[in-house]
Amino acid sequence: MSLVFAAIAPHGTLPEAPVDNADATHAALATLGRLFDEARPEATIVLTPHNVHVEGHFAVVRAGTLAGSLADFDAPEVSLSSPVDLDLANAAVAALRADGLPVVGASFGANDPAAAQAPMDWGVLIPLWVMGGRAEPPPPIVVVSPARDRPLQEHVRAGSALAGAAEQSGKRVALIASADHGHAHDASGPYGFDPAAAEYDRQVVELVQENRLARLLELDPAFVDAAKADSWWQLLMLHGALGDRWRAEFLSYEASTYFGMLCAVFAPN
Repeated sequence: MSLVFAAIAPHGTLPEAPVDNADATHAALATLGRLFDEARPEATIVLTPHNVHVEGHFAVVRAGTLAGSLADFDAPEVSLSSPVDLDLANAAVAALRADGLPVVGASFGANDPAAAQAPMDWGVLIPLWVMGGRAEPPPPIVVVSPARDRPLQEHVRAGSALAGAAEQSGKRVALIASADHGHAHDASGPYGFDPAAAEYDRQVVELVQENRLARLLELDPAFVDAAKADSWWQLLMLHGALGDRWRAEFLSYEASTYFGMLCAVFAPN
């Protein structure tokens, strides 16, 4: 088996921990959850910008469990604990290294990986809350951090390597790019206002709708920085994993707060 499900999912809102005027996003998250269940994945790879950051390297969590809550966002009842697919995590590290990409495996706490429990960041928790994380038992996960200080093409290669690891695993694997987009939509927000945020989001929406994620490589890094984007790197990894073999179904986009949120699901051609 190989990848059986792929999605772009936001990590800025849930019905249980909402931002205002995000009804379309909440409806799209419910759709993602239904489609995830229909795909019956046996493991889930989550690409998150909010877990461990290692200078000059991609990172794969190799602790036996991840656990976290949204207590810092005034929603302590939103909490998850999920096992890590250590075999797939190790295969992901090996696949990245085999492609000549800099990668580290990262753990936390106990020295025995099987007993270690690493923090589950909101970039992982929020997508998993609607896609498998509350199942009994939940599909085990693999958490991968991009490397923003590495070349963009390496992110494409990293996505391809992860898809290869999924294929070699013999499992049904889901891939989720956890991504919010421009973060400079509101002058009162923490990143201020810059018109680049709306323009970046417009272009991302268009590329998703037209199934042309490869065009993300053409964006100017200064433009992405001005937009305070939080998605470029994960989307390039998603593109590397899917290539031209999958088609996109755009579900929603909203910028109801200072950042933009997009939901999309992908299916094999």
